[in-house]
Amino acid sequence: MLLVIDVGNTQTVVGLYEAGGQGRELVDHWRLATRSDATSDELAITLGHLLATVDMDMASDITGVAISSGVPALTFELRAMCERYLEIDPVILGTGVKTGMPVLYDNPREVGADRIANAVGAFDLYGGPTIVVDFGTATTFDVISASGEYMGGAIFPGIEISMDALFGRAAALRRVELSEPRSVIGKTTAESVQSGAIYGYSAMVDGMCERIQEELGDATVISTGGLASLIGPNTESVEQEEPWLTLHGLRLIWEKNRRD
Repeated sequence: MLLVIDVGNTQTVVGLYEAGGQGRELVDHWRLATRSDATSDELAITLGHLLATVDMDMASDITGVAISSGVPALTFELRAMCERYLEIDPVILGTGVKTGMPVLYDNPREVGADRIANAVGAFDLYGGPTIVVDFGTATTFDVISASGEYMGGAIFPGIEISMDALFGRAAALRRVELSEPRSVIGKTTAESVQSGAIYGYSAMVDGMCERIQEELGDATVISTGGLASLIGPNTESVEQEEPWLTLHGLRLIWEKNRRD
C-alpha cells in the first residue's frame, strides 16, 4: 500500500492507495490537526492507529510513502519515522524530485510542495489550461498551461486566518460558526460576519479567476482544500471540486520516482 501525507500549517491530510499502476482510487483518508512539535515516534503511533481502523499494519502493509510538507520540522520527523519504522526512503516533494511538470516560477524552489502536487493532479484529471483554488491556511490560486506547465499563481490569506484577525482586533465581535447565512444582507451581526466570509470570499475567487483568465484564456477552475465545499458552490467560476487533489498529485509523483 502507498501512504501519502500532505502536511499543511493547520491540518495534515493522510491518504491510502493501492501501490502500483491500478491504485487510482483512495482506499481511505484522514484529516488531522497539524502538530509541528510531533516526534517521529508520535507520528508512527498516530499513523499506526489510523491504519488499524482499516485492518492495515504499518510495518507490513506500507510499501511506499509520498510526502508534501510546508512544515520543515515535521518533514524531518516524517523522514525519520519512515526510516525507523518502515525502512522506506520516502518520496518527499521538493528539489530533485521528478514531477513531469515544468515550473515557470522565477525561482522554482519557492513554490510550495502542495501547490505542485495540486497542479500535477489537476493536469492529470482535466488537462490545461487549468486554475486550482485551494482553500487552506492560505487561499492559493495555481495556474497550469495548456501544455502542462506550472505558470504561477496568487496567494491570499485563508478564510480562517482572516476570521481570527477580525475577532482578535474587533473587541465587539464574537466568533461565529463558519456557515452560510440566510441571505447576503445579514440581519444580525453573526449573519453579517458569515455573509462577509462566505460571499466575500466567493466574490474574491470569481474576481481573481476572471483576471487570471484575461491573461490565460478560458480555463477549467477546480477547487480543493478543507473549505472548498463551503465556498465553491457560492462561486460562479468553480466548475469542479476535488477534495483529495493534493493526494492524487502525490500519488502520481510517487509513481514517477518510486524505486522498484
